Amino acid sequence: MSNKVIYKEIENNGIGFYGLLGLMGLFIWGGAVAFFTMEHHGHYISGMDNQIVWGMPHIFAIFLIVAASGALNVGSIGTVFGKKVYQPLGRLSGLLATVLLVGGLIILLLDLGRPDHVVEMFKGHLNFKSIFAWNMILYGGFIALVGLYIWTMMDRKAKKYYKPVGFSAFTWRLILTTGTGSIFGFLVARQAYDAAIMAPLFIVLSFSTGLAVFIVVTMATYKMTGRPIGDVILNKLRYLLGIFILGLLLLEATRHLTNLYATEHHAVEAFILDGDNIYTTLFWFGFVLFGSLLPVALVYCRQLINNRTSLFVAALLTIMGGFSLLYVIVIGGQAFPLELFPNAVVTSDSFDGVMNHYSPSMYEVLLGLGGVAVMLALFMVAVKVLRFMPTSLADNVVDPHTK
Repeated sequence: MSNKVIYKEIENNGIGFYGLLGLMGLFIWGGAVAFFTMEHHGHYISGMDNQIVWGMPHIFAIFLIVAASGALNVGSIGTVFGKKVYQPLGRLSGLLATVLLVGGLIILLLDLGRPDHVVEMFKGHLNFKSIFAWNMILYGGFIALVGLYIWTMMDRKAKKYYKPVGFSAFTWRLILTTGTGSIFGFLVARQAYDAAIMAPLFIVLSFSTGLAVFIVVTMATYKMTGRPIGDVILNKLRYLLGIFILGLLLLEATRHLTNLYATEHHAVEAFILDGDNIYTTLFWFGFVLFGSLLPVALVYCRQLINNRTSLFVAALLTIMGGFSLLYVIVIGGQAFPLELFPNAVVTSDSFDGVMNHYSPSMYEVLLGLGGVAVMLALFMVAVKVLRFMPTSLADNVVDPHTK
């Protein structure tokens, strides 16, 4: 089968390619303006404050970082689990994982307030008791390993390292996502966090969102370049997406049911699940209904088998659902007041016991969209100049049993 797969750069030099690249440039410019504006005036012009310290840029960044791990899952299925149908997608999977992580890290870097301080990391000033410090190592290692993984797929001389490097990349991405989830799992000060299930929850979230991003980008790229993609591979991705969505729903339901069992978490659960706020709306409508149940219905509806539009819409809704869930976890978790003294009423002038309000500013949204645009621009340039894309993913190419 591998002899039938031919990789080639995209040859579209028309106004469509450069127009789309120019559009990404506009969003990148908007993100740069937002960064320099907040850098000059200070973060007080954003929606963040001393209570909500992680805002909309962090939602974009965490989403891209988590999706990066999940996007590599497509390549890992072909390498680690030996599923040959997925192997032609390995290069695209590695590329998308890399640019997603780069886009997310750029947002984090520019939202630090003093991004020049990142050089301290390279001086060896890392606090190894901090999960953030470990994540910096995990991010760099992920990019390096995925780069090696792509190299083993593109260079015939390095083919003998394909399996071991693929296994290493698969293991590393699981550790990376565990570290990202553990950031919240280790925060005992917040009632909405402080749960060991955060680590596996973020792993499954990466599976669903990463695969959804991969489906959207791959289908759009093949459509715009006029290259064929068959129903065999799309249906494989379709049902895999459905399984990941259901797995995420199960873990999120388990997290809330576990919290409801403990009396100390009843207040924060009521705030998220039955409150008169944006977080309850996003949870039930953004994540559960439109971000999970509707995509599952589109995936498993028998009348929509081989329907590409339904798969594309299901993937888009899954992305929206994952973004909504992250907003509820990250922002909602900070909006609920700290419980400094259990079973006591706390009143002071320091916002104790007060529900914290947050409205994202235009600058935060532009910075987040700028990071997404960087990711897409890098992807477009890469497939333009290097051989990442198979010229055909037709059924007779990816499936040797197709007649």
